[in-house]
Amino acid sequence: MRTRTQVPPRLVLASASPARRKLLQAAGIEPEVLVSGIDESDIRAATAEDLCLELARRKAQAVADRVLAAIVAGHLPPGDTLVLGCDSVLEFQGEVYGKPGDASEAFKRWQRMRGQWGVLHTGHCLIKGDVRADAVASTVVHFADVSDEEIAAYVATGEPLNVAGAFTIDGIGGAFVERIEGTAGTVIGLSLPLLRELLADLGHSIVELWRQPQTLEG
Repeated sequence: MRTRTQVPPRLVLASASPARRKLLQAAGIEPEVLVSGIDESDIRAATAEDLCLELARRKAQAVADRVLAAIVAGHLPPGDTLVLGCDSVLEFQGEVYGKPGDASEAFKRWQRMRGQWGVLHTGHCLIKGDVRADAVASTVVHFADVSDEEIAAYVATGEPLNVAGAFTIDGIGGAFVERIEGTAGTVIGLSLPLLRELLADLGHSIVELWRQPQTLEG
């Protein structure tokens, strides 16, 4: 835990996901955001867990390299910088679902998933300098037996086109998820308990990242 005179570490989130950022902010952490921009189309893996972890690693490493270059060039101040990359995929009946390619694919997925269950895997990779800590968090998701009309209305909102597995639990799609077995954060895209463990692996406490409370006057 840091003292009052120590500079807190900088957390850089290597993700464009507003849900991940909001989750961190709700937990008292204000990350900097730097999108990796990596090409995900050529990444292959034997399992869903391996795939999401490899994606998280590549995202984190791409941003870590840019951060290091900025520090060396004097564009960023020196100090502890932690780069967090995350990626999620849904494992459903032996298939791996990332974001659907279009509305038709999203609709067909939901027809298969309704009344069934899948496992949402989120890979996490935390990098500090040349040291890395990474792991996967998994949560079982049970889907409601929704009608074709409900699926069509949901797809029309556009939400399922932008998320792994074509669903959310913290948005419109939350009404179509009956229950989960595991942490909600994993499904949203970032497990806070796992982040705490990865920080500890790199010699930090999550409390170091909490925003300092403002002093109220009067």
